[in-house]
Amino acid sequence: MAEKSEKMSENLISSKTSLKGPKTSAKRQKGENKATESSKGKQTQLGKNDEVDLSMAGMGHPEIFPLVLTTKTQEIFNCRVDEDVTEENCFKLIKKEDIIQDLKTRAAISDFYPVKKVVLEYPGEELLVVFDAKFQYGQNFYFVASEEAKENLLKPPETAEEKEEKEEENREETLEVHPYKPPVHKPWVSLGSEKEVEEESVKDTVTKIKYMISRVRRKFGAPIKFTDKNASHVKDSYVECTPYQDKTFSIKMLEKDVGVQMVPKVREASTQTKWTYPKNAATQYFPRQLSNEEKEESLSSEKLKEFLTSVRLRMEIALQQNEIMDAFFDDWKALAEDESSSGGKPDVYLKAHRSFTDLRYLKDRSISCICWHPTIYGIIAVSARQRLSYEEQVNLSDKSLLQQSVILFWSFFDPIHPQLMLECPEDIYCFQFSPSDPNIIAGGCINGQVVLWDISQHEEKLQNAKTVADGIEITAVNTPSLLQAQQSSTEPPLVKYCAVSSIQYSHKKPVTDIHWLPGYFEDNQMGATFENRTETCVQLVTCSPDCSILFWDIPATKLPEQPSSEEVTEKEIFDMPADVPDTFKHLDLCWKPLIKINLCESDTNTEYCPVRISLRELQYHYKTSEKVESLSTLEIPAKESPYAEMSTPSSKKLRVLENISIDFFVGTEDGEIVYSDWKMEVNGDSAKPVRQKQTQKYIIHTDAINTLQRSPVCKDIVLSIGGRNFAIWKEGVTNGAILQSSCSAGRYTAGQWSLTRSGVFFIGRDDGNIDIWDLLKKTHEPSHFQNISESMITFISPWTASPKQHFLGVSDDLGVLRVLEICQTLSHPSRNEHANILDYFEKEAKYLKYCEEEFQEYQEFQAKTELRWSWKHRGRKHMTTLQKTKEEMEEQESADNTVFPDLKKQILTDLGLVKGQEMLSSSDA
Repeated sequence: MAEKSEKMSENLISSKTSLKGPKTSAKRQKGENKATESSKGKQTQLGKNDEVDLSMAGMGHPEIFPLVLTTKTQEIFNCRVDEDVTEENCFKLIKKEDIIQDLKTRAAISDFYPVKKVVLEYPGEELLVVFDAKFQYGQNFYFVASEEAKENLLKPPETAEEKEEKEEENREETLEVHPYKPPVHKPWVSLGSEKEVEEESVKDTVTKIKYMISRVRRKFGAPIKFTDKNASHVKDSYVECTPYQDKTFSIKMLEKDVGVQMVPKVREASTQTKWTYPKNAATQYFPRQLSNEEKEESLSSEKLKEFLTSVRLRMEIALQQNEIMDAFFDDWKALAEDESSSGGKPDVYLKAHRSFTDLRYLKDRSISCICWHPTIYGIIAVSARQRLSYEEQVNLSDKSLLQQSVILFWSFFDPIHPQLMLECPEDIYCFQFSPSDPNIIAGGCINGQVVLWDISQHEEKLQNAKTVADGIEITAVNTPSLLQAQQSSTEPPLVKYCAVSSIQYSHKKPVTDIHWLPGYFEDNQMGATFENRTETCVQLVTCSPDCSILFWDIPATKLPEQPSSEEVTEKEIFDMPADVPDTFKHLDLCWKPLIKINLCESDTNTEYCPVRISLRELQYHYKTSEKVESLSTLEIPAKESPYAEMSTPSSKKLRVLENISIDFFVGTEDGEIVYSDWKMEVNGDSAKPVRQKQTQKYIIHTDAINTLQRSPVCKDIVLSIGGRNFAIWKEGVTNGAILQSSCSAGRYTAGQWSLTRSGVFFIGRDDGNIDIWDLLKKTHEPSHFQNISESMITFISPWTASPKQHFLGVSDDLGVLRVLEICQTLSHPSRNEHANILDYFEKEAKYLKYCEEEFQEYQEFQAKTELRWSWKHRGRKHMTTLQKTKEEMEEQESADNTVFPDLKKQILTDLGLVKGQEMLSSSDA
């Protein structure tokens, strides 16, 4: 490396010498014209003195100009440090046109701006930029401003040693080639070396001993006789052949010391690698294509037939093995799963990934709902409401907003500033993205109204959130205009709502739950389901503690004809501001529900107050539409939304769907679980649609239901959370919950199923902890728990970003949203997990049914026994009652009084309230 730097310095010195002639001539011309220049004005002389010379003229290298290239400039010109240029390969040729274009684009921000004049006057087409790793000239790069110096650096002149090597090679090539002559044998002439060899050689001085072994001739080839011996005659049935010393031989071992020394052969070798500057090389290739004749010839060749015949058997065996055993099965992964299931302790945790809060809109407010954007990575929306006590929540509709209520959109790439805000008429309790078009959002207000938003105009901003965040960091230059632009860009745009339902026909209390009905069917006013050929979600279902469930339908965009007396009112209604999207302007303040269901008990007409609802047909999946994918490259007008050109098809042509489930679960304010349907019938007296009163009520929880969710994997499994316990229900099992937890130490406030594991769900508590339940490991207590916040957990929402990345959004009562990354153990299902959990649920359902049947049989048996006893003793009792006198009745009464204390003692002892000895002592007293 030192030699390389010395060569570079010599090259620069040579370039300086070569450029010295023009410089001297310039000085001479300057001296001749000195008188002329002295006559110029003072302002011109000051202008020349103000120019700063950035070259290394002071160090003897006027053609060297140090530069500071930032990371952005290195990426633009492909000269990134330690990637494109290194300390060994430090040269980079950049076209002059590219540098001029960069100067035009970035102007004063460009790193080449200080040497703009030198670049423009450079005679060549490519400039040489050199990476200065040791900061020899004070900066990380420098460029050469002359063609001669550039050539000297790229092609250094040959040194004296290199010239000598070339001359020697040329001499060897020019030597004459002599013909081969075999060697001639010559007599060996001794020079005395054989004496040294003889002295160093090892000779045996001890005479060797000779032994002769003989045997009598008659014993050669003598037969061998084997005899049998009973093992029981020997002790322990073991015969040992012990060795013995032969007295015939008594040989004494002689010891001899011999020294041997090994001397390795030493060989010296050396090599020298000649360094040459790197060169770029390229090659062009194309695939080999066979003609039809060549194909036929190769297919009909004998070599191909022989090859197929020889490998046919091996291929059959390989295919059979693939059918029998999976060749790509990961044994190590299965081994790890077996270890974790056999009692190991895998790493189960929720890792903090992001945290969001806003001091303006979320201060002193509680987050009520969390929704992930279905198609854009890293976008999450939250709604907030005022923190109220239980007494204040009773009359929520009478509360007035003290501050503006909005829905905030956050991005992973900018955790400080919200990306978008949705204006809300009142506090939002729940909201959902439309499955057919994620730009359409529906929400439920605190006053019972339903609101619709259209964010299609801001979809591109959400998609480019990462680019905008990077741009803010890059353009952080100390200029007032850019700082003002940056401050204005951090203020998120405010999107106004498109439509809000009519107050008269909306809920009378807060909308606590809202869901979009799937796009493949829609309901009519009778509750019948028809096919939806447009496959666009046009219906909503909401519930509220006002004892009603409402089904909302988004009609066609064409306005209905109204009488002339209402034209003025219609004009006032639809005279909307210019910044409000006109997607649903025909619904604003006149939107009515399609179906209204009042939940009440069939026998006593007791009304229920639903706060959560769960329908079987709500298991839809969001899909990335072509519109969303193309917005990154092409701006699509807002009129292409499926809701903009929606038309109402004729109901006569639509097919009635019979296999759609119309049953639903409802959780109430009193902790009850109600199972019913939304089918309507026409009343014969009033000729109006009336709902059938077929409901089933279960009392499990002691407080309001805050979570009622179906499993994303098992559609017939429902999780309900309320109070201090949770329950799991199976649709079709009317006996009750198949699994019910015991009362916990803290109150449960939120919960959600895992999106990938069928037996895992998360429950938030009022002390800020999250309980992680894994039914395959434990069913009586949570398998793990983790503290997340200091206040109450208000909402939990999971999201799958990729097969290897799973997130969990958790909000608390302080207005803080935390995004946690779910570990692999909680996100990746084990082998046969789905089948095992289904089997477990099925066994619990069968056990519940068995207990119910046993209880019914016991009740029937008890009823028959009492009836039989009553019929048997009916006549006897009648006779004895007639024959009893007054004295006998008094005796019977005194006997009953003596029996009652014994019965009381037995009941208290069985309950464990009083011990038997205490009862005896009290009776004795």
